[in-house]
Amino acid sequence: MQIRMMSWNIHKAIGNDRKFRPERVIEVIRHHRPDVLLMQEVDRGVPRSRRLDLDQIVAEGTGLPYFAWGGNHVLKEGSYGNATLSRFPIRRKRNLDLTIAWKKKRGALFTRLQLPGHFKDLMVFNWHLGLSAQERRRQVERFLRSGTLKGLGKTSRIILGGDTNDWRNLLFRGAGLQTHGFHAWTESGRHKHIATYPSVAPVGPLDKFFWRGGFPEVRVHASKMALARQASDHLPILGEFTLG
Repeated sequence: MQIRMMSWNIHKAIGNDRKFRPERVIEVIRHHRPDVLLMQEVDRGVPRSRRLDLDQIVAEGTGLPYFAWGGNHVLKEGSYGNATLSRFPIRRKRNLDLTIAWKKKRGALFTRLQLPGHFKDLMVFNWHLGLSAQERRRQVERFLRSGTLKGLGKTSRIILGGDTNDWRNLLFRGAGLQTHGFHAWTESGRHKHIATYPSVAPVGPLDKFFWRGGFPEVRVHASKMALARQASDHLPILGEFTLG
């Protein structure tokens, strides 16, 4: 069985033309047909996005029947955070607080997905990390210490994805992901870094997947769809994960 993952910072569905166009986001997602979609910067009840719940709008538009949202940053009206959409039932969800001191609130949304024909569930974490290197390092360390991660078995299938803001690719080795058994597509040294930001002419490899437990074959790449460059300031990143 192969799972197609997609992670995308949708920038509240406000494109590079500064127009709120959720239909563009939906069209890009429908084109790539992910089984599991991780989105960051997803508004709920915010005036700039017509006070819509964007996770629900995207779920309805893409035909992904199961979705979870984790609010992180509260505005004067409404809030935004991360959302995970799935073709597979969500058996459990939890939003982990990764906020460091007085910094902007950040989080990691955990979902446990029930896969058809498999007795082992898929554990998914969808995060959006901070803007400073020290902040990101502390956020990863907090994630690795979390009871949610520690409570998973050593052989659990875990996929961690989202917007890391990690311009220099320091988190995998420098913050402990590698020592905790995670794998990476580019930080392994076997593949070139995948630039996703800014979408019009990407130079920063900000959006990434990490994984551990029972994935003998993995392939990761960025979207090449022209509409994706217009729909958000990030390009989507896609991963095909074959289950062992």
